[in-house]
Amino acid sequence: MAGTRGTLWIAGAALVLLLALAISGCGDGAPDVIPPRPVLVAQPQPAAGVARSFPGEIRAREESPLAFRVGGKLVRREVDVGDRVAQGALLAVIDPGDFQAQARAAEARLSAAEAQLRRAAADRARYAALADGQLVSRSTLDAQEAAWRAADGEVRAARAQVEVARNQAGYAELRAPSDGVIASRQAEAGQVVAAGQAVFTLAGDGGREVAIALPESAVADYAVGQGVEVELWTAPGARLRGRFREISPSADPDTRTYAARVALDDADAARVALGQSAKVHAAREGSALSVPLSAVQRGDDGAASAWVFDDGRVRAVAIGTGDFGAERVPVTAGLDPDDWVVIAGGHLLQEGQEVAAVDRHNRPVTPGAAHAR
Repeated sequence: MAGTRGTLWIAGAALVLLLALAISGCGDGAPDVIPPRPVLVAQPQPAAGVARSFPGEIRAREESPLAFRVGGKLVRREVDVGDRVAQGALLAVIDPGDFQAQARAAEARLSAAEAQLRRAAADRARYAALADGQLVSRSTLDAQEAAWRAADGEVRAARAQVEVARNQAGYAELRAPSDGVIASRQAEAGQVVAAGQAVFTLAGDGGREVAIALPESAVADYAVGQGVEVELWTAPGARLRGRFREISPSADPDTRTYAARVALDDADAARVALGQSAKVHAAREGSALSVPLSAVQRGDDGAASAWVFDDGRVRAVAIGTGDFGAERVPVTAGLDPDDWVVIAGGHLLQEGQEVAAVDRHNRPVTPGAAHAR
């Protein structure tokens, strides 16, 4: 037993010594580095009862009907619906025979006019020499000068006709004005098309937006520039950020609805495909926002506030609230739709404290970034 107690005493002494060394090693005078506190953030949502949803379709911001500048028989089509094209790519060709013949005729008229100009120039030079020797009258010399000027004008006109004819021959080829995707086709090879008749529709790469229709009863509730949320049918629950880019001032005579376009943020535009179905969630302009109950902080005086994440830190913002609901509370003042509000961990925060913010999908959040909610 004595040996056992001695062994235990030695083991205990060794443990105490190790703890002492560990404590002494940590006490080097350097301050402990406190990592940023993780917090969960979200953006305010429209208060219940003031938001509406409208079905729509993903469209290109720039949709250009492409047509030949001259008419003729379509002899070749180089692209089909869904093909991606680069600026200047050949799309279709119409029969250039007539335009090439017109160009040759214009070039022949130019050659004849240049021959007349050379003859008129030679006659003017001869008559000028005779006039110097007073062998012809001044009026005869003036007539030769006028003939030369007329021939020179004919040459200039013929050159312009050649340029027009060559342009007409060049217009027999339809080329892409910008990068994009062929969204639709309205003509086939062998068809005779008129000048200006649409052959393709090009969806440009300049951005993506949602085309929706607003009913008469709701069009006055929304304005250009107002923020909305877009939910794709293929990704329910994930919401993208957008804004009303345009709202038609007049109703469609058939449907009595107002066409509207919702532009997606550039960061979200790459996540959508042309033709996708989508739903636009839009709150009435000027309507209240709402936040989860956990986002509201109460001070000693009973005033309500919320922690807003900004530039890597949090700041307390006084807010006005409405009647508390089961899960959310309306916010009547103090917050903007683009604010990132702390909805978990706020009771442990201090003013100006550095935090590591993540959204509901556990993705890091940076102020001003677009995230699906």
